Amino acid sequence: MANIKSAKKRILVTKTRNERNKAIKSAVKTAIKKVDAAVAAKDKEAASTALLAATSAIDKATKKGVYHKNTASRKVSRLAKAVNSIA
Repeated sequence: MANIKSAKKRILVTKTRNERNKAIKSAVKTAIKKVDAAVAAKDKEAASTALLAATSAIDKATKKGVYHKNTASRKVSRLAKAVNSIA
């Protein structure tokens, strides 16, 4: 365990940020699963609405620094490609 005051603070701050990031990542994964489920069911309407929600969640996570912008872009692109593949 740390003895220095600043090191103790870093441990607390890191724990808080870690929990926040974990919650945000979990929400993004859930949104992505909803899109994938709609695509698997070939439900274009549900997939489009789920894509909108997932894109929003990914963008918010990127803005908060949870994801790198290229990672977010790749995730959104793959989801959009999957939704557009429904005929």
